[in-house]
Amino acid sequence: MSTEHDEPRHASSPTDQLLQELQLYGYRPLNDEPDPRPLPEADRVTGAIADIFDALIATLQDTRLEPDLPDLLWWTVHLFHRAAGRISNALDANEQGQRRSQQEQDGSEVRSVELERLIAEGQSLIERRDAFELMRDEAADAFERHIGSAWRLRTGSLVNHRHLTATLIDSRDFLAARRRSETEVLMPAGPKIAFSGGDSADHKLIWAKLDQVHAKHPDMVLLHGGSPKGAERIAACWADARKVPQVAFKPDWTRHAKAAPFKRNDQMLSVMPIGVIIFPGTGIQDNLADKARKLGIPVYRFGSGSA
Repeated sequence: MSTEHDEPRHASSPTDQLLQELQLYGYRPLNDEPDPRPLPEADRVTGAIADIFDALIATLQDTRLEPDLPDLLWWTVHLFHRAAGRISNALDANEQGQRRSQQEQDGSEVRSVELERLIAEGQSLIERRDAFELMRDEAADAFERHIGSAWRLRTGSLVNHRHLTATLIDSRDFLAARRRSETEVLMPAGPKIAFSGGDSADHKLIWAKLDQVHAKHPDMVLLHGGSPKGAERIAACWADARKVPQVAFKPDWTRHAKAAPFKRNDQMLSVMPIGVIIFPGTGIQDNLADKARKLGIPVYRFGSGSA
């Protein structure tokens, strides 16, 4: 029952509203404010990724959905790859903003503060991108453990900015990087070794010969045709196992039609490899060997009919 002595209701002050928000949701920076919260620790990321894969596998195994499991696990890795790519796009926009702000500097405090904000934002974006690339790499490792084959992008490049190395680079990205020095992260350093072969399944011989080359050139980069089967697939698996950077020169069938493999050979040789390894195949391999010899590039043939 109310009386005339009841205390009247007071409106909540802005300070009280802020404190209630912090109690309910914790600190949440605005879009134009730096975020001081830490990134997740690497060991916690590793554990979380393992839990995600274990939960999916334990739930779907021995059920009618088990045939869909490899595809779901592939997309789980891709989820983190897309997140890293989205932040990379934001980083590109931030870089343009920094360049624009640098040109607009007039000595005023407003312009100076704006540039400092963009620099801090860019650093935060780099750290976030690297964190998602770590998650992607951990998820790719989990995918390989459970499925038994390396996780591969269906298109595009897989780049690790934390270590400035690449697991698999699409040749279109690679060739574009040669014209843009600011993207030289896509150009692995080291001597280039070109590899081409047909449907050969002699994985022991292929691995043995590549191991010999690798022993001589530990920092080598493997160039191959990106075929999903045969000798080139075996060579790609060797590069995965040996942690050797590789560039896949896939034929552009849409643009070049039947001439695509031969145009691809030209692109591969334009990188000027120090040697070309040929395993039995078709006229495509013969074409690559002939063009390499004309450029003075050593050619090494192995398999049936080799010297």
